[in-house]
Amino acid sequence: RNMSSAGPEGRKKMRECEGLIDSLVYYIQGAIADHEPNDKATENCVCILHNLSYQLEIELPESYAQSIYMQRRNISNNDKTPGCFGTRSRKVKEKQQDTPLPEEKSNPKGVESLWHSTLIRIYLSLIAKSTRNYTQEASLGALQNLTAGTGPMPFAVARTVVQKANGLPGIRAMLHVSHPAVKKTAVSLLRNLSRNTSLQNDIAREVLPDLVSILPESVPGCDVACETTASICYTLFNLTQSSSHNARLLLSAHGLPKVIAISMNDSNMYSKASRAASVLLYSLWSHTDLHSAYKK
Repeated sequence: RNMSSAGPEGRKKMRECEGLIDSLVYYIQGAIADHEPNDKATENCVCILHNLSYQLEIELPESYAQSIYMQRRNISNNDKTPGCFGTRSRKVKEKQQDTPLPEEKSNPKGVESLWHSTLIRIYLSLIAKSTRNYTQEASLGALQNLTAGTGPMPFAVARTVVQKANGLPGIRAMLHVSHPAVKKTAVSLLRNLSRNTSLQNDIAREVLPDLVSILPESVPGCDVACETTASICYTLFNLTQSSSHNARLLLSAHGLPKVIAISMNDSNMYSKASRAASVLLYSLWSHTDLHSAYKK
């Protein structure tokens, strides 16, 4: 577990170690099957996988990158725009979100397991069944790592979490735990998921009222809570930016007074949350059909 947080070279060596990732996944599967999601070894295994999934898309060996991005390149070439590693237009980005991963292997080995739906479901199972905060945080963090970035892998993982594995109820429950780091990681995961336009309505329907309910009445006084508040505001920004319906949902959940109060705190120490709230307010005002409701 300590070694897996030793930086890019350490992660690379551990991902390449034959049988290591398979053994970790095998152990966690056994713990879940035996109804023992809270043992220390399971926590250690999940924390290692969490670390090994960090910057996975960037650090993948070229052979995997070529396989995963082949469809993406084909679409880019048809549009006469640079490939997936170059600058992309909004049109290509929208298409990219609809580009599936190559067909999943039924029996993944090694590094292939890290983004496979089997492991995604294991993380979601641990989020729902474990009461150990470090295990919950590491499971949420692994999914956060896998949904970071703009390539087809993060968007495919996001679709699996939201639509195929019905992961939102478990993530929503983590918004209401007392452990600040677990809550912060759950919000960060939702922020990543909410960047995918095809999932925004599902996410808003399932968790937008919960996100509003955990917004503080003003800027909180500690760094972790301040970062969490900023992440909530940016998640709400993603969900409402293109949807007047979702903006109305925020309004009916009594979110506007909270967002206004957070935006008005100009203390430098907590400006991150205030700035995020201001960005959200600016976006909400762009829905001209809601102006009269806002004024009331």
